[in-house]
Amino acid sequence: MPERTAASRLRLSGLCFLLQILNILLFAVFARYSPESGPGHCPPQLDCSRRNQDSSFQQPRFRDVHTQVLLSFGLLVAFLGRYGPGSAAISILIVAFAIQWALLAQGFFNFFLNGKIYVGAQSMVSADFCTAAVLISTGALLGRVNPVQMLLLALLEVIVCTLNEYILLSLMGVSDSGRSLTVHTFGAYFGLMVSRVLYQPHKDERKREERQDMGHQTDVFAVLGTIYLWIFWPSFTSATAAHENAENWAVLNTYFSLVASTVATFVLSPVLYEESTPRMVQIQDATLAGMAAMGMAGEMLVTPFGALIAGFLAGLISLLGFRFFTPVLRSRLKIQDTCGVHNTHGLPGILGALLGMLLTLLATADTFGDRLELVFPLMAQGSRAVTDQAFIQLSALALTLLFAALGGCLTGAVLKTKVLRSPPDAQYPENTVLWEVKLGNC
Repeated sequence: MPERTAASRLRLSGLCFLLQILNILLFAVFARYSPESGPGHCPPQLDCSRRNQDSSFQQPRFRDVHTQVLLSFGLLVAFLGRYGPGSAAISILIVAFAIQWALLAQGFFNFFLNGKIYVGAQSMVSADFCTAAVLISTGALLGRVNPVQMLLLALLEVIVCTLNEYILLSLMGVSDSGRSLTVHTFGAYFGLMVSRVLYQPHKDERKREERQDMGHQTDVFAVLGTIYLWIFWPSFTSATAAHENAENWAVLNTYFSLVASTVATFVLSPVLYEESTPRMVQIQDATLAGMAAMGMAGEMLVTPFGALIAGFLAGLISLLGFRFFTPVLRSRLKIQDTCGVHNTHGLPGILGALLGMLLTLLATADTFGDRLELVFPLMAQGSRAVTDQAFIQLSALALTLLFAALGGCLTGAVLKTKVLRSPPDAQYPENTVLWEVKLGNC
């Protein structure tokens, strides 16, 4: 047992060393800081109206998005009794690696000019988006994979996520500024497919039975996570808005959605569970669901009541998913979803995509005004019909699910190889690779 644990530590250390050296070499060859923004510096393959923006305007957004990705997701996994401390540490490792790797992967598609990748505030925001998708995927696998597998998952998922994002946003012209599809939906179903491939009946059932609730400490972490989500996620949703006017719509719609989804928790939770007041974790999940639904529709909704309706539906769907869909995933489809990403990101992400398609059909110059060119530039120019754009928005959902399924299956097959699996007789090897977590210390 000590020899195997030592080998696991050295394997993680060696992989981290190799990946970091690889990143350093690639950055040395390709990456440069972006010059001052201006019309002459925008690569021809970029949509300059969206990406070539003043760095002073983007830096506050990057700060908020990065804080949200690092802190909020860390608190989301910290409430897991036995796996929380180790999982929070692994989340930091994933963020540290995935941001570097995403900058390179996305740079070759979106920020590549004259043989160099130009790194700036906007490219950092895009890298944080991709990192968020990876963190969502890991939520379905916590406690069931070791840190080496987590790191390799980030390595492979960033590539597939970048390809999916490039096809949808750059080639197809899909409007998804808050990333209902490319972050929430993709991240959730990618993680679920990896979980399905890694399913081990006896081991997964034992882990599910041995999970312990942390009681009061669970609620404390959930409260902190919810507060940070309320503060920073509207910036996450509006980070790629073209200018202040569009940003304000996305921010306000996100706030309206999250308040409605929170109220939905108090409406449905007492009906589904024998509790007069919802648990704080349930409120946290509903908050996430309301924001995920606004990813695509945030800059499209022109009235506050539309955001309230969408958020209310997302909150209801999240609770119904935990109550009815999760047991089906576990018993029928053999998918273990540790943090319930299917209900907090997957289903609300699909709802947001369907809502975005509907709003696309209703988009006109009368309702959007000058913002039509910002949200749907091809429609404003007359080169794409409303029905064509709506069909593309819908087909983007199917394409995202396809990329997530295929990428998840391939990644799961890689992670399932014998050399990467934890020793079968080691107790809780996923945590002991970093440190031993004892229930008495919680």
